[in-house]
Amino acid sequence: MTKLDILLWIVLPYISLTIFVLGHIYRYNTDQFGWSAKSSQFLEQKRLRFGSTLFHYGIIFVFFGHVGGLLIPKAWFDAIGIGSEMYHFGAIWFGSLAGLLVVVGGFFLFLRRVSVKRVVRNSSPSDYVSLVLLGIVVLVGFTNTAGYNATGGTFDYRVVIGPWIREILTLSPSAAMVNAMAHAPIGFKLHVIFAFVLFAVWPFTRLVHVFSLPLKYLRRRFIPYRNIKGYDRVKLPEKRK
Repeated sequence: MTKLDILLWIVLPYISLTIFVLGHIYRYNTDQFGWSAKSSQFLEQKRLRFGSTLFHYGIIFVFFGHVGGLLIPKAWFDAIGIGSEMYHFGAIWFGSLAGLLVVVGGFFLFLRRVSVKRVVRNSSPSDYVSLVLLGIVVLVGFTNTAGYNATGGTFDYRVVIGPWIREILTLSPSAAMVNAMAHAPIGFKLHVIFAFVLFAVWPFTRLVHVFSLPLKYLRRRFIPYRNIKGYDRVKLPEKRK
């Protein structure tokens, strides 16, 4: 275990997670009016509707896939009858499909962000930073799932990255797991490193809207909009002279 291994697999995660937590607290207490996705739908709708739908549906499945693969121990899956072959079948096929949705949707959102003049003029540097970092994390992760695993790679992240991240979260990193991370395939290591870089900048970008889910919209009644044509305009009272 070298100093670089300690920096990448112990120091970086804790610095990133500390900034992630404290950054959100600071942002919420100092910029509540900016705590949103800053919708740009009125600037352009077609690409946004298509790209955003694919991206958000895909990212939901990707999120729960990561929770299941990293936070739930492999022994638990074995105990309920989900063996390694069945798990990897689902991870490769369903994970690849979800990753493909994220990649395609993200590509359209990025293309929209850099090609639509009205959107470009209303974008901030943090929008591009978060979008590029998110794109790198997604592309590297998708390559690991659809490329490495699908072509017969033998690395099982559930017995290396999973235990390591659980040790990080429980404040008990061990030399054995740090050493195991140091010998993981380069694609998986890059995915983890860029993910922690993304977590560090997360509180200072529009990504904070993830924690403000508009759940009330699920039960809100539809708002009807009608064209004013065909209706009498409301006459305002004349001003007194």
